Amino acid sequence: MSQDLGTPKSCFPLFEQDEYQSMFTNKRALEEAHGEAKVREVFEWTTTQEYQDLNFSREALTVDPAKACQPLGAVLCALGFANTLPYVHGSQGCVAYFRTYFNRHFKEPVACVSDSMTEDAAVFGGNNNMNVGLENASALYKPEIIAVSTTCMAEVIGDDLQAFIANAKKDGFVDAGMPIPYAHTPSFLGSHVTGWDNMFEGFARTFTTDATREYQPGKLAKLNVVTGFETYLGNYRVIHRMMSQMGVECSVLSDPSEVLDTPADGHYRMYAGGTTQTEMRDAPDAIDTLLLQPWQLQKTKKVVQGDWNQPGTEVSVPIGLAATDALLMTVSELTGKPIADALATERGRLVDMMLDSHTWLHGNRFGLYGDPDFVMGMTAFLLELGCEPTTILSHNGNKRWQKAMKKMLADSPYGQDSDVYVNCDLWHFRSLMFTRKPDFMIGNSYGKFIQRDTLAKGEQFEVPLIRIGFPIFDRHHLHRQTTWGYEGAMSILTQLVNAVLEQRDRETMKLGKTDYNFDLIR
Repeated sequence: MSQDLGTPKSCFPLFEQDEYQSMFTNKRALEEAHGEAKVREVFEWTTTQEYQDLNFSREALTVDPAKACQPLGAVLCALGFANTLPYVHGSQGCVAYFRTYFNRHFKEPVACVSDSMTEDAAVFGGNNNMNVGLENASALYKPEIIAVSTTCMAEVIGDDLQAFIANAKKDGFVDAGMPIPYAHTPSFLGSHVTGWDNMFEGFARTFTTDATREYQPGKLAKLNVVTGFETYLGNYRVIHRMMSQMGVECSVLSDPSEVLDTPADGHYRMYAGGTTQTEMRDAPDAIDTLLLQPWQLQKTKKVVQGDWNQPGTEVSVPIGLAATDALLMTVSELTGKPIADALATERGRLVDMMLDSHTWLHGNRFGLYGDPDFVMGMTAFLLELGCEPTTILSHNGNKRWQKAMKKMLADSPYGQDSDVYVNCDLWHFRSLMFTRKPDFMIGNSYGKFIQRDTLAKGEQFEVPLIRIGFPIFDRHHLHRQTTWGYEGAMSILTQLVNAVLEQRDRETMKLGKTDYNFDLIR
């Protein structure tokens, strides 16, 4: 297949050429593929209520899960600590997946190593892999901390990380003083948010279980903030900014915003920013530790309350007006610091934006999916805007979360026609986009395939995707944005209302047919 060097074509234009079309035709003939009529017939059937009933009755199959696996979350947690190298005890292919997943979302190189377990390790255990892997990682990359998590292979055969790490230190493969927090993160249980929580527990166990030291909550006039699994880098920055404006000293425990957003200045930084060892060791002496995504921080909560003897105050993820109000009022109550005038002004601007846009957002129906805290926060903000979140799905939400969601929806006039689904995947969500068609859906990049399918049924059935969540692979720089605080609410509001206006323009674009009114100003 030839390319014209003067006018190179990529993807769609290239494959439209006759030679490719001929190849596709021959391939279909070789495979004895069904004709277009049969394909269309089956496609139409998959959009019906009958198919949805069958889809929701399946028990032993997941199709396109709306979640990722535990080690992915453990790697992100480790990246948030200064001079830390994430290390995965397992197969090389798994680590390649984690790195490329983050590469595609953050558009950044991601440091993460593996001890490359293969068939022999699966039979005899991975102790030797751990010894050599820790030795090489320490010598080559010179981290101050190595954070170890596991994949399915290591978990299935029962490798003991505590014993392996102790043996590696005892036998001199790695310096005995090297901090090596670890977490067992089987991919076949939980999700990426579970893995983040497990790894944070590992860091807390490593740095805050000194038997010779008596911790005194409130000794330090500062707060800790634990975000949980969070990939909008602007959210870490807005937390720092809001605390600074209130004059509150704050440690964000696991902050990857620098290492995942390094500048292109000719100097490669494997390690940049992050929570320091001193901050982590001093964490139990803070006034309190705020848990900003409490549905995913169960083990962290036990550490904070049980080991650190702090309240471990749970704050709903600060998406939208009321949730940000609640966060700032909690901070003010704990520290005695007044809410800064600059933040009050910022709040007023958000309220003004909500008033400006409510006529366009009010009554629009949304389907959304993602992690439990994100979905709950987005739903609450949609209700504040007068939107109707009719179809809500969280694959890794539990029944307690589902009950809390239903109560929140029942308390709002805009949540009366809403359904909440847990332990369901994006193939379930696809069915719902046909049978309970909303005006828009909110979620990560994988929703684009659902949008294509709804459009394939006909323009009147299309459900446009608004990309908010993780991962975002097919758009650039959204991960740098902010979704938390008043600033984040402004950003989300702008994205939502302009998606509505763009859709109205698409619907009124036909010259002399749908352009009934003067719509230059909306």
